[in-house]
Amino acid sequence: MATCPECDAEIEVDEFDVDKGDQLSCPDCGSNLEVVGLSPIELDLAPEDDDDDDLEDDDEVEDGEDDDEEEDDDEEDEGWEE
Repeated sequence: MATCPECDAEIEVDEFDVDKGDQLSCPDCGSNLEVVGLSPIELDLAPEDDDDDDLEDDDEVEDGEDDDEEEDDDEEDEGWEE
């Protein structure tokens, strides 16, 4: 058994199924937790992952690049119509 550091709920964790650094969610409060100790099992709040924000920023750049390419294609098409 381990204890959620956020809500103090008892969480059943099989020490043979987890490794240090594994993440899980508290079934009571929904907090993201990280296994920080194995014997006994110790849990701490998992660090927030900023990678999601970085991916969104990358998508915006790619979208902008696609728009420029489409404009270039339109300019080429206009040249053929003359």
